[in-house]
Amino acid sequence: MKTNGKNNQNTVSHHLLSTLFLVAAGNFLYALTVKLFLLPAGLATGGSTGLALAVQHLSGFSVSLFILIFNVLMLFLGYLCLGKQFALTTILSTFLYPLALSLFDWLLADLTLTEDLLLCTVFSGFGIGISLSIVIRAGASTGGMDIPPLVLNKYFKLPVSMGLYLFDVLILLAQAFFHAPEEILYGILLVLIYTVVIDKMLFIGASKIEIKIISERSDDIREEILQQLDRGVTMLSGEGGYLHFSTQIIMTVVSGRELPKVEKLARSIDPECFMVITRVNEVSGRGFSLKKEYK
Repeated sequence: MKTNGKNNQNTVSHHLLSTLFLVAAGNFLYALTVKLFLLPAGLATGGSTGLALAVQHLSGFSVSLFILIFNVLMLFLGYLCLGKQFALTTILSTFLYPLALSLFDWLLADLTLTEDLLLCTVFSGFGIGISLSIVIRAGASTGGMDIPPLVLNKYFKLPVSMGLYLFDVLILLAQAFFHAPEEILYGILLVLIYTVVIDKMLFIGASKIEIKIISERSDDIREEILQQLDRGVTMLSGEGGYLHFSTQIIMTVVSGRELPKVEKLARSIDPECFMVITRVNEVSGRGFSLKKEYK
């Protein structure tokens, strides 16, 4: 019993350290992207960074200092409206991003990698998208402008995605007064790029292939999948739509690399078997997110 308790404690500690590392890495990458590509090009963007750029233009206020103050205020709002647990997942990003931005501003000074507006837009989009995805996949929140849409969703049932787009559009419009129309268009492109990157990154490594097989030799195919591929199989009961005959449907979930093996195996047993192959975004449970158990 003591050993199990110690193992559980070690697992929790390892998970916590992994989460802290990923959140820190995501925020540092975000700050580095902003410093190297977004700020030198004077790009318009959404989120707390875009808001800070608008305030800086109007008052000369430091971007990193404004983000720090704004993030703290949003953290307090999140604590009041969304609870203590949410605030705990947000507190690290609240302070890390503005501090990292200030650090890179000091270390890199006036370093400019490129002045090409399109290159800066593309690399800013990829950098911001990847960094935010790292933080989100770690189970944490990036804080800042992520919080108001969550509050609106809780109290007014406004979809979070709609809230995020709404605030991004408003922030971009606020910057339209001191940016050329072309720069605003690049800003819209930037938001689109990091939105798509986040969407794709969240499912990297998680997507799998679901296969359903209908065959007169379903038992043989099931046995071979279990033995040769070491993959779990679920047998579903089915009925033919035309002749109303009873049949067994084999359902299994495999990785993309295992798909050709399953197809070859099934066809070798029953060349006329009917197969339905579908990509699924995420799979969790025994054999995927949990270790396999053999009984």
